[in-house]
Amino acid sequence: MRSGIAPIAVGLCSVIAVLAAWEFAGYAGYLNPVLVPRPSLIGQTLWQIISSGEFIAPLGRTLLLFGIGYGLASFIGVTLGLLMGYSDEVYGLFEPLVELIRPLPKSALVPALFLFLGIGPATMVTVVVLAAVFPVLINTLQGVRNLDPVLLETARTFHTSQWRTITRIVLPAAMPMIFAGMRVGLGLGLVLVVLAEMLAGESGIGFLILDLQRAFQIRDMYAWVAILAALGGALTIVFDIIDKRLIPWRGRA
Repeated sequence: MRSGIAPIAVGLCSVIAVLAAWEFAGYAGYLNPVLVPRPSLIGQTLWQIISSGEFIAPLGRTLLLFGIGYGLASFIGVTLGLLMGYSDEVYGLFEPLVELIRPLPKSALVPALFLFLGIGPATMVTVVVLAAVFPVLINTLQGVRNLDPVLLETARTFHTSQWRTITRIVLPAAMPMIFAGMRVGLGLGLVLVVLAEMLAGESGIGFLILDLQRAFQIRDMYAWVAILAALGGALTIVFDIIDKRLIPWRGRA
């Protein structure tokens, strides 16, 4: 228990220390109160937003776009990664395309997506898919390629079908690597959905942050940034819980 609580306590202390230093610097006049208000003032605005319930609609909008894009990216990445890792023919077919698109900064593809898909949810979901799919795909591929050959030989000895081999042997063995890729894709997807909302959205957290900055409502802007940070932290915690529940053998590997 102590080993699990200690890192959390240290992390909280570091956050509190940063906020305390920020508060002191603002109170002492080292920071411009218009551009960088004190955390206590931002906290008051944040409480007003939360108590009024006005955060629900933008948060729901962002979560909906992120959830659809991240779900599609995970499904495509895992499916294609399994097929590419298990079949040399599929690998040879898709490997050039993957290596052509993967190094491109996904934010650079947003203007091109506007031309093909227009300004709207389809573009924003596609941006999230492009951001999150490649970490999942590459990690799934590596997880399958690094599979112990003895497992596959045992499956062949018992004349196990390819479908059962993939679902009962290959997929469970690659799950730790798959979830590692999904963790990376989680952060990238959240970043890109906010960027897409800033560029093409009419609602959502990203749209609000940019709109408040343009309106020079600085405290509200920082409050929504804090909500976005809390969202990222909450998604990471939920992902860790799911990871430990679905892959209990990770620590024994």
